[in-house]
Formats: sequence, structure tokens, C-alpha cells
Amino acid sequence: GKHEAEWTSPFQIDPLSVPVDRILGLLLQIDAELRRVKGVTLAEAAIQCRRLRQFFASSEGSRIEQTRRYTGAGYVAYSYSGNEIQKRSYPNSFGGQHMLKGYELVEELRLLENAPRVAEEAVALHSAGQCPEGVYDLILGSSQLGLQIHESIGHPIELDRVLGTEANFAGMSFLTLDKLRALRYGSEIVNVVCDARPEHGPGLGSFAFDDEGVPAQSTDIVTDGLFTGYMSSRETAGAIGETRSNGTMRADGWNHIPLIRMTNVSLKPRGAMTPEELIASTDRGVYLETNRSWSIDDKRYNFQFGCELGWLIENGKKTRMLKNPSYSGITTEFWNSCDAICGPAHWTLWGTPNCGKEQPQQVM
Repeated sequence: GKHEAEWTSPFQIDPLSVPVDRILGLLLQIDAELRRVKGVTLAEAAIQCRRLRQFFASSEGSRIEQTRRYTGAGYVAYSYSGNEIQKRSYPNSFGGQHMLKGYELVEELRLLENAPRVAEEAVALHSAGQCPEGVYDLILGSSQLGLQIHESIGHPIELDRVLGTEANFAGMSFLTLDKLRALRYGSEIVNVVCDARPEHGPGLGSFAFDDEGVPAQSTDIVTDGLFTGYMSSRETAGAIGETRSNGTMRADGWNHIPLIRMTNVSLKPRGAMTPEELIASTDRGVYLETNRSWSIDDKRYNFQFGCELGWLIENGKKTRMLKNPSYSGITTEFWNSCDAICGPAHWTLWGTPNCGKEQPQQVM
């Protein structure tokens, strides 16, 4: 259809209006806080502010102008000791937290207040025990869960991967067309949407129109555990019997073709459970937080993730810190064994600014 629209993402403080000196001042304060802790060898901190103005015109008569402001911030404390490097990142690894917001995000993250704890944890990891091997109940911290969703749900539902037009760089997908509305993706409490609508939240995957001029929308991906939807484009929608695209096409610049890219792929919260109650209900488990490494096969089926920090849980209590923890699994087995999800008060819309796809590579 034909659309004429102008849209600006909401913000409180235009990030490009904040003096560079003020931003650098905050980064240097964070750096000093991190390095004040004995045993911290290296500190890194970054704040990113971007404004993206986009004008879309099509031969169908659409004229769409969109202006988005992105802000991201985060830091890392590294501790080198003997032949080992330990690190703690805040509020997330690989660049922190990024949102479709103004500079107010930087203030909301309470960066300075968390720096001493983060630095102390990096040093403490050296004297922590190795994570034990075995089959345990696994509780994932919010940002690691975000990456788990991204890799084991977000990528395999990209319909261009499924149909084989995206294959050589990052692989295809185990979610072949016969699995739609047939595959038990997860347990009955698992509900996932991909939602680009701004009312879903100020995510990196939020917009008014995609790069084919299709309005933002929400699609049910997993419904009560059943696989119910892909991310599609105008070209691919017909392959799954749909009459229209669900609006997930984006390019990283004017000189690249749009691709199916993740909007906000989100696991719906459930009930009112808190993380503390979740831990209290676990007899023998491990709690893992903040990603350190990721690996998943080119069908998005077998995965292994390393995390920065773990805690052993015994009889409902966090007992001791664990270093170098990792976990592995198979996508459908993992999601089918999901037996608890915390409530909406503990739900965070995480944003990752560096997802690569296609050749020549586009970063989204």
C-alpha cells in the first residue's frame, strides 16, 4: 500500500545536544572508579549517541521520513592474574545497553553507582571455584537470556535463511516450512513475539515503517510453546501462505539492499515471580549472568554459551561464586525444558548494536 508519514522516535534529552566534555567527564569518572579497585588491570568505558534520518520513497507513491535517536552505554573491568583474564561488564557485555532513547538512558543506567561492585566482582572471580560439570537447573540473568533468544529464536525465524537466500555467511535454519504450526518449540509457558511497534518499547528493533515501506507490527512467533510465525518480507510472505509482509526488512544504509532483520524478539514475562523467588524455588542449580562467548551452528540448533560469572544454588540459596561457567544445549530441548519465567517487573528490552548478516556484511 501507499503510505505518507513522518515519524520521530521519542526522547527526553537529544543525545547530540549533550556536550562532548560532559560525556568524557562521566567516562573518566567511571574509569577512575573501576581502576580504584586493587587487582583491576584494565578498564574500558564507552557511550554512543546516534541520530539516523531516513527518507523512503517507492514507485507505489509512498513517502516516509523517519528520524531515530539511539543511545548506548557500558563499561568493562578486566583483571589479569597468573595466566587468566577475568572480566565483568555492566550493564551488558559487548558495548553495554543500547536503546531507541535519548541521553536519559545514560542517567537511568546508574553507571557510576555500579562501578565499584563490577570492579570487585572481576577481581573476586580469580579466587572463585570453577563451575562444576553436569546437568543442573539453569537460571539465566536477563541480558544472557536476551542473547539466548537472539541466537536460538531470532535468527532461525528469519525467512530468508529458511528459504536459502541467506546461507553462506551465517547459515540457514532448522525451522523448515513444514515446522510452522507443527513444531513444539518450547514448553507451554514459552510465548515469543517479534514486535517493531514503538509501544512495545524503545528497542533497537522499533520503528514506524520497515525499509520496504511496510508498517511496523507484532507477530506471534511461539504461542504457548507452539511455533507459529516467521519474520517475513514482501517477497517471502507468499511462501508461508501470507498475503502480506509482517514488516521486518531493514538495510544498514542507503547503499545496501534491505534484509529480513530482527525487530524486538521478546519472550513474554509471566506471572509475578521475582528472580529471588526463582532462586529460592531451585534445589540444585546454577545462576549465570552476562555473556562472555557464544557459539551456535549454522542451522541455529546446537549452541554453547560462556558467561562472565556464575553462582552455585543449593537448597534455594546462592552459595558460592563460580568462574568460567558455560552451558550447552539443543534449541528445542532447551526451550521445552523451560519451567519458570519471571514477571513483567523484571523484564528488560535489551539492545545489541552489532549483529552481522549477509555478504557484503551489514551490521544491525
